[in-house]
Amino acid sequence: MIKRNGGFLISKIHQVSGRIFNRILQQEGVIEINSAQGRILFALWEQDGIPITTLSKKTMLERSTLTGMLDRLERDDFIIRKPSAEDRRVLLIYRTDKDRFFQRKFKRISERMCDIFYKGMNEEAIERFEDDLAHILDNCIEEEKKNG
Repeated sequence: MIKRNGGFLISKIHQVSGRIFNRILQQEGVIEINSAQGRILFALWEQDGIPITTLSKKTMLERSTLTGMLDRLERDDFIIRKPSAEDRRVLLIYRTDKDRFFQRKFKRISERMCDIFYKGMNEEAIERFEDDLAHILDNCIEEEKKNG
């Protein structure tokens, strides 16, 4: 049997890239946000004013984990929670002006991370790589749904 290291490599990439991302955040003067919180804000940049359940699906974070992170983001004025006009029991998560300022800084940070990730790769290789990663993610989501 051929030894496969894909999962192990993905885990290592996640750890190392998280450290690099946090270092770049500090270099850019963004000390209030970590990489996991950045993932939440990124999801809100794509769609603002969404319920926690939608945000949980977009970020792949468990709702219990997400709630604590949202508490901190709200405390630090990156997000606000407002009741939905349609259903007052549902809280919607909205961006703030502080987050909009952060988004501009994050664009530079994101470009630096992409330069690191894709160094030495041509467009075709990048496309294939991202397609393969999306396929692996889909496989994992499908398996998670079957067993959980």
